[in-house]
Amino acid sequence: MTGYVMEFGKDGGRVEPDGRLDAPAFHRNHQAIRALLQRYLADRSGDAVEAGSGTGQHVVDFARHFPGILWWPSDLNAAHLKSIAAWRAHAGLANVRPPLRIDLSDPAWCPELHDGSVAPLLAVFCANVIHIAPWRVAEGLFAGAARYLGPDGRLFLYGPFKRDGRHTALSNAVFDTSLRHRDPEWGVREIEELEKLAAGVGLKLIEAAEMPANNLVLVFEREKRA
Repeated sequence: MTGYVMEFGKDGGRVEPDGRLDAPAFHRNHQAIRALLQRYLADRSGDAVEAGSGTGQHVVDFARHFPGILWWPSDLNAAHLKSIAAWRAHAGLANVRPPLRIDLSDPAWCPELHDGSVAPLLAVFCANVIHIAPWRVAEGLFAGAARYLGPDGRLFLYGPFKRDGRHTALSNAVFDTSLRHRDPEWGVREIEELEKLAAGVGLKLIEAAEMPANNLVLVFEREKRA
């Protein structure tokens, strides 16, 4: 994952002296996302990774509302990693770990996860990543989630998606065209294709929850064996 449609801090948004960046989308969607996570993670304990944390605002919000979970933010972009660390310091929450440098196109993700330093994961959360990256990033995301999630762990995937080959809104169709114009390997992904990808690594879709701005959260868990 070598690029972004928009790097936070270079999009005209606010940059604090300590390096904290601000994502306008966070203010629009964090409450709805948290409400969805509440149904799955309330009163749970364990480790969770946010894959592609961006500014770091979501992971701090999650940590504040799910204190029994140890949150591991991550990103590949240097400015984003700096912002995540700054938000972590600003929040002063004990259940947010220093950010991991994860390249999602690598199924192993990073040494800290590959060598067993982190416990099997309760959750993986990923927002607004796979449509601004080549398909191999989605492949690596699912492969890594299947590798590191515990038996009852779940993958939460937020963003715009297509259903049955169709966009869910005109705005998403326009957005998809702009993405593919920028890079032919990018674009809004089809839910059915993600289900196939999940099935290949032993995961299955259990919910597609409506979110603000014509987005969804797709929830995946391990296939139950008879």
